[in-house]
Amino acid sequence: MKRTLLCLICLALPLFFAAKDKPAESEKKAFVPKPVVAVRADEPVALDGVLSETVWQTPGADEFLQTDPVDGSQPSEKTKVWIAYDDASLYIAAYLYDSDPKSIKQLLGRRDDPLDSDWFFVSIDPYFDRRSGYQFGVNPAGSIMDLTLSNDVSEDDTWDGVWESKAVVNGEGWIVEMRIPLNQLRFPKKDEYVWGVNFQRSIIRKKERMSYAWVPKEDIAFVSRFARLEGIKDIHPGRHVEFLPYSVGQAQFKPSEMGNPFQTGRRTLGNAGFDLKIGLKSNLTLDATVNPDFGQVEVDPAVINLSAYETYYQEKRPFFIEGASLFNGFGRGGVYINANLNWPNPSFFYSRRVGRSPQGYVSQDGFVNFPDRSTILGAFKLTGQVGDGWNVGFISALTAREFADIDSLGMRSREEVEPFSYYGVLRAQKDFNKGQQGFGIMATGVARDLRSEALNGILNKNAFSLGFDGWIFLDKKRAWVIGGWFGGTRIEGSREDILRIQNSSMHYFQRPDATHVEVDPAATSLMGWGGRLALAKQQGKYLFLANLGVLSPGFNPNDMGFQYGSSDIINFSILPGIQWTKPGKVFRNATLIGGPFRNYDFGGNKTWDGWLTSFYGQLLNYWGGEIMLAYNPETTSNRMTRGGPRATVPPGYQVNLSLSSDNRKPIVFEGFTSTYQRPSESYEWSTEAGLRWKPRSNFNLSLGPGYSFEDSQLMWVTRIQDPLMTATYGNRYVFGRIRQRVLSSTIRLNWIFTPRLSLQLYLQPFIAVGEYGCFKELARPKSFEYNVYGEGDSTIAYDGRRYTVDPDGDGPAAPFSFWNPDFNVKSLRGTVVLRWEYLPGSLLYFVWTQNRADYAHPGDFQFRRDLGDLLTAPGDNIFLLKVSYRWSL
Repeated sequence: MKRTLLCLICLALPLFFAAKDKPAESEKKAFVPKPVVAVRADEPVALDGVLSETVWQTPGADEFLQTDPVDGSQPSEKTKVWIAYDDASLYIAAYLYDSDPKSIKQLLGRRDDPLDSDWFFVSIDPYFDRRSGYQFGVNPAGSIMDLTLSNDVSEDDTWDGVWESKAVVNGEGWIVEMRIPLNQLRFPKKDEYVWGVNFQRSIIRKKERMSYAWVPKEDIAFVSRFARLEGIKDIHPGRHVEFLPYSVGQAQFKPSEMGNPFQTGRRTLGNAGFDLKIGLKSNLTLDATVNPDFGQVEVDPAVINLSAYETYYQEKRPFFIEGASLFNGFGRGGVYINANLNWPNPSFFYSRRVGRSPQGYVSQDGFVNFPDRSTILGAFKLTGQVGDGWNVGFISALTAREFADIDSLGMRSREEVEPFSYYGVLRAQKDFNKGQQGFGIMATGVARDLRSEALNGILNKNAFSLGFDGWIFLDKKRAWVIGGWFGGTRIEGSREDILRIQNSSMHYFQRPDATHVEVDPAATSLMGWGGRLALAKQQGKYLFLANLGVLSPGFNPNDMGFQYGSSDIINFSILPGIQWTKPGKVFRNATLIGGPFRNYDFGGNKTWDGWLTSFYGQLLNYWGGEIMLAYNPETTSNRMTRGGPRATVPPGYQVNLSLSSDNRKPIVFEGFTSTYQRPSESYEWSTEAGLRWKPRSNFNLSLGPGYSFEDSQLMWVTRIQDPLMTATYGNRYVFGRIRQRVLSSTIRLNWIFTPRLSLQLYLQPFIAVGEYGCFKELARPKSFEYNVYGEGDSTIAYDGRRYTVDPDGDGPAAPFSFWNPDFNVKSLRGTVVLRWEYLPGSLLYFVWTQNRADYAHPGDFQFRRDLGDLLTAPGDNIFLLKVSYRWSL
């Protein structure tokens, strides 16, 4: 009764918030900046930081307002901005006056590095759709940033345009000049144009931020509030064509292995390919790549994953990350605040599926040369706007058939480990009524040429998904919004393959106590559906977010997408909140949110439950911190036994604490610690720290050590079939106590010689040790009762490699055994990258990658010994030289 009453109170909160905010909103009109007029340049514009050209002698735009430290107040320093254009380019000039020019913060950094320095940004909305655009930034040292804007407030820094800038510090402040070729922007062809524009400036020593198109902190909006940019007409940018061939040489040095013809200690490789970018129209771009190479990207971090689900790795390959916001924004349009509380957050498109590691295996004995990735034969990407305002994106890729080479006593053979495959994804989205409503579609497809019988049993032949998303703002101020998505998936394959899928961790159709799912051994396809709906109030003092998400038991996007967790879920959460945006006696700003969340499966079983509250505040001295408290009452899990019956999960609670220091200082600190405890079952604790040292304007060093400890009585080990174990449906679900320690660190060094020449180092030492013991089995479903091996009539013995268990001593149950699951994983991964943009868009990379690992002493953690083993372990060293050249045709 109390829980029902609390839920009703949370459901009534939106009505309270609407009534509470209504008077204030009706009295407060949105700030409307003055239009900015661009002037045609009739003479050449030199980027020299002098501002002597005629076009810079007009009054310019100078009516800025602060966002920080006092929202809506007048800036402490004057700023004046001008815009000019000719047939080929857009020019921006800004005079950023400063009463203390010697204190202007100048830092050098690689492109798109958000340095703790002064900055000037110009943002442009060429479609004037009030939702999308581009942003260009320059700091006093000449470092640059460029981003694409979407969904009004979303930013994507993966796009790298080809443009020029100049920054000069003088006795009155500093000057910025930019030249942006019009062929780098997308816009429909017209006789006369009206675009959206905004200018922003930050003065880091004062923690001051100001904007020309000012938006109050209580309002979550950006592009929709831009000023009008008028005056541009009669421009003819021409067709944009870029051809970027590349050549790469690689030398690999790895420890040799006696008798292994594939591991002789050294190997040299060469490769070549090209990228092509074509502006089909002024608002549509085709990107193509043939035989791409991504050897310059940073290595993935080491992890220990003891769950039943795969690890998610970030995309780092330039072809796939540039312009990815259109695809990644599916289902998120209109709703700018988000919370995923025990929601698996499925994605229909996960670009790392393309060119993934081969999924097959080798059935023969001998030395094996196994490919580390699938070769991308070619790919193209079409992005832009077509028709009546439809934003579109289409990616199509082909990957090669891959083989593993086997040497068995001198006899060579090959086995196919990855089939020839096609990957495709289509995305389209359209706004209506100036962004008040929106509708979108996403479709994906994967087709594999399965000629190998082994691969036919473990891979889906075809996989398709189709989804729709959209949003509706409920008021003109766009405070209230309803948004979400709905879609379905279908996979096709052999009976063996689909049976494997039904029994996998995504579905667990074999659950013996589930009445709403069952295994179909004759099935050759599997279909499912899912969706999520959000109601949000995201402006004003009072906030509100309610989510309802559903994934049917057969939903599976993982051939082309990614989902961490199982389907068969009904998830909801209700999170009211309040924010303070004006400085007070203690905090400059603060936010408090909290509320309930719960999960059910399609059989009506409650599988997760809890309450959460979180408070974030920034102090007057610019230190910040957050505390999060959560409580989970007792529930039953339909996943803990990995395809077995439900088991009871005891109550637990979580506490998170974080702290961050003032980023203006030469040394910046960040810290995080978390604990999750179930007093009767487990204890987890982790801590992380971040330290950034900025001794010089062109050099910084970051250290990120972390440590975690887990002591859990119920870590999954294995499942043993035993018809005599009728209490748990003829299977023994074996768990063990684990004591796990993970010690790691990330080390980054950035040495910037010029904005176009830099040296970066990334290093990750990693040690993870897990010790198992106190093995046991679930005694009966929907309980917290376990039979501990070695107690009562049961026995357990260990021979140094395997455990042998007799569950009932002299009874009729047969003994069984399993391998010792202890582990001690030590890894050191690092990359050094020298990057030189010797001409605009033309790059030279020199890369050194090292990877070393050791697995000695499983289950036994001794820091000095394990660190010594890591540092002395044999390492793989790869040296790479890559050169690309940009031709603009």
